[in-house]
Parts: sequence; structure tokens; C-alpha cells
Amino acid sequence: MRQTCLNSIFELAKINNKVIFIGSDLGFGVLNDFKKKFPKRFFMEGVSEQFIIGMAAGLAKEGFIPYVNTIATFLTRRCFDQIVVDMCLHNLPVRLIANGGGLVYAPLGPTHLALEDISILRSLPNMTILSPCDAIEMKNLVMQTTKIKTPIYIRVARGGDKIISKSKSKIGDPVVFKEGKNIAFITTGVMAQVALEASNRLEKQGFNTKVIHLHTLKPISEHLLINNLKNISKIITVEEHFSIGGLGSIILEFLNRNKLSKKIEVKILGIPDRFPDKYGEQIDLFDYYKLNSKSLVNEVLCYK
Repeated sequence: MRQTCLNSIFELAKINNKVIFIGSDLGFGVLNDFKKKFPKRFFMEGVSEQFIIGMAAGLAKEGFIPYVNTIATFLTRRCFDQIVVDMCLHNLPVRLIANGGGLVYAPLGPTHLALEDISILRSLPNMTILSPCDAIEMKNLVMQTTKIKTPIYIRVARGGDKIISKSKSKIGDPVVFKEGKNIAFITTGVMAQVALEASNRLEKQGFNTKVIHLHTLKPISEHLLINNLKNISKIITVEEHFSIGGLGSIILEFLNRNKLSKKIEVKILGIPDRFPDKYGEQIDLFDYYKLNSKSLVNEVLCYK
């Protein structure tokens, strides 16, 4: 997914001479073709994340469209003040490409796990937040980003994910991966794949569960989401993020703003309110936190 994102930025640079790439200590060979073709629009800075946010904001002020890429935790927690004051306050078109959203860097422990990035950045006015489910959706969304005038945060998950997106995604619009009634999984990022697998398993047991995917967490086309929740009595949100402040909170706030015709029960599945204390691979932590298809199936069976 990350390589697809970077390749898409290169494609944008070919058709828009305002596109600039800025990396922070990403290693040799990253976007080498971009560097060769557009050397004056390629910058690889050292371990200086806060500096490159200010640098990107200055370039955006001059009419450029900078794409900034580094590890998600460094890009959010470390640079929060610069993102607020330099980017969002001035509503500048800087695009933050965040490697390792969620539990991707599970072997490195809690310092590298971006589990609060969505809650941090969605609180900021003007910020757009994208969390694609696979490489195809990543490309579709990134190719639209030059048309967005606001700051954008793009959450990049693990690589090699199964392709499940079928139609071209539009920034802001929810996607329905599977139709159903009564119970709906609402997901973001690669959790869409987990929920779709769970829904398919449930179908074999006679349960018809809907799968709604939010690749855009801010802003959301709320009228489309309202239409997608007709005949739904329970929502199960599934996210690779702390259960506080992320997708689950977004859905609860949405329901509070929009008085639907009937009451909907909401169950939030995510990372509990404590720093992770387990190491291993990402899939191991999915199992540990019950963010796998078996656990989602059990949630539905217990509800029924």
C-alpha cells in the first residue's frame, strides 16, 4: 500500500508541476524515479520531522502541493504543534503520508504504534483524514488529492493486503462492501477486510450482515451514511486504533447530530485504553485484541 501511494504521488507530479515530495530519513532508493525526473521537487531531509512540516507549509504558502512522508507516530505526535499552527490554522494544502498506521510496527512496541493518530488529527479544523483499505483504493484516493484545498492526512497500513475494493472511491463517500440488514459492521482501513471476511462467514450461518467502509473519516458524506443505515438496529465499529476518539467516536457523534428514525445500538471494537504491552507481528496483535474475523463473528452471534 505504501509503495502504491508513493507511485501515485509520482504520477501526480508528472501532470502537476506544483507537486513536491518531502521525506524524512526514509532510506536509500525511496521514489528514486521521482528524484531523477524531478530533482528540484524532491527533498529527503534527515531526522527532522517538525522542520519538514514548517518547510512544507512554507512551500504550500507559495502555491506548491507538498506530500510529506514519514512514520505515522513521528508525523503526528511529534509534529502536532507544527501541524496545528503552520498547516491547519492557515488551511494549507499539505498532504501527510503516514507510514505504519495502527499496529503495523508491532515488533517495535508502543513507541512506534500509531493508535491515536486519528483522534489527534480529526480534532483539528480543516483537516481531511483518509484511511484506505487496500492498494487500489489508496491509488484512487491519492489521485484525487490535488483537487482538495485543505490539509490531508493519509493513513498507510501494512503492505500486501488483499484487494477488496471494486469501484472507484470518492473522497468523503462511504462504501458499502456488502449489503445486509439489522446489523452493520462499520470499518476503516484494513479492518474492512476483516469485517468482510466475518460477514461472509456469518452468511454461511444464516446471518445477513452489512459492511460499510469509511475510507474518509473526515469529512463524511452524512446523507449517504444515513441512507446506508436504513433497517439497521445495531452497528459494530471495527478499527485498528484506540477505542477512544477514533471511528467509534465518529459514529456516535454522527448519530448524535442526526436523529434517525429508530434507535441504533453501537458496539465499539478497537484497542483498549492502555498502552500495548505485547510484541510480535501485526496479525498476532489483531488476535490478541480480538480484531479478527472469528471475534467479529462471535460478536454477532452473542447479539443475536
